[in-house]
Amino acid sequence: MAHPQAGALSEGADVLGDDAGAPSGRRTARLTELIPRLVPGSCGATTTVWDGGDEPPTAATHPDLAELVCVQLREDDGPIPTALRTQEPVHAADLLHDSRWPCYRASALGTGIRASTTFPFRRDGVTVTVTLYHLRPGGLEGVAEGPSVILGKLLTDTIARDRRYRRALAAVEQLEAALRSRTVVDQACGILMHLMDCDADAAFEVLRRSSQHGNRKLSELARAVVATRGSVGVSAPDAGTRAPCAPC
Repeated sequence: MAHPQAGALSEGADVLGDDAGAPSGRRTARLTELIPRLVPGSCGATTTVWDGGDEPPTAATHPDLAELVCVQLREDDGPIPTALRTQEPVHAADLLHDSRWPCYRASALGTGIRASTTFPFRRDGVTVTVTLYHLRPGGLEGVAEGPSVILGKLLTDTIARDRRYRRALAAVEQLEAALRSRTVVDQACGILMHLMDCDADAAFEVLRRSSQHGNRKLSELARAVVATRGSVGVSAPDAGTRAPCAPC
């Protein structure tokens, strides 16, 4: 029979193996549900993803634990903010006798939590915090070497990879848009060269000046020139006022 932890790790690998187009929030939530299964006796887990936004996405196995995260973010105090500042694991072996974070301590004890451990993971500008909770003091000893840390690292790597993938897609789309814009500008310059009997540099200057005077994007004006075969108003090469180009 397979060990429960091995099964959870295998399931976690499957979750993280989803294609890059899958929402990272859904995978984070699914993985958060798996993490307590890797630590015998833990009563739940929370995960936060920090990538520069003001409101980090949070996943929690229970509503009470989600509230514990909110308390820490609101007060900027607790194991999660401490882990973010130090980039080191933060252990609270017994919150009944731990006075470092009064608000977090009161909220945790109010829900029956006696111990917690927060791990920060950082990769390519993305920071993920994984927090485990226990109902008994000292119940999370040794988790720093456990499989839950492996999943935390893998989750961080996966989210960072997704960010890189989306940035690459955005760059490709921008490049394609630039190429399309350049093509239509070249076409518009060709039309103006024919209508005004000028060279390419002069035609581009006409287009550029008309774009500025009309407060229109260069590519937008170029599309209009192409669509109307030059019958839209543009500035003559040797004048600062707008004059229409007559079609052939």
